[in-house]
Amino acid sequence: MNIHPTYTEKVTRQSYRPVLHIDDVEIVRLEWHGDDGGNFTELFRTDKGLIAGLKQPFEMKQFSMSILVPGAIKAYHLHYSQDDLWYVSPLHRLLVNLHDLRKDSPTFDQHQRILLGGGKNALLRIPKGVAHGVANVYQQDMMMFYATSEQFNPAEPDEQRLPWDTFGKDVWNITKG
Repeated sequence: MNIHPTYTEKVTRQSYRPVLHIDDVEIVRLEWHGDDGGNFTELFRTDKGLIAGLKQPFEMKQFSMSILVPGAIKAYHLHYSQDDLWYVSPLHRLLVNLHDLRKDSPTFDQHQRILLGGGKNALLRIPKGVAHGVANVYQQDMMMFYATSEQFNPAEPDEQRLPWDTFGKDVWNITKG
């Protein structure tokens, strides 16, 4: 193609390579039923105290809600003994970044970026040892619900922290182009 030299160096090609996934991170697609009266989704069922439909057992010990104001970045934190199960409604959207810090994991040091909500209806399971954070890069409050496999203990919290930009500032930007 005969492109003017002013633009040839600016032209790029979007990557369609498969998205990298972190071992033991689960994304469970949920049904989103709708009719002229509204919508319905079943988030999960329990069977003998365990959340059904996950590959690894998950006993829910606490269920919480968080509201993120525009521009908020809640990152990074990780747990040594707790798994998380996150849900964002398809009517909201939050940007999630995960990084595998487990030294014996086959995906050690791998990064994964996920959009939760945004028209999609899914649960996200984050295993212990995977650093995780969430950002509201949009212009209105966004809400998420999450279950944890351990109860929060303020006297000895299982919540280790890393700086929000440990894996780069750009991972929190909306993809442009």
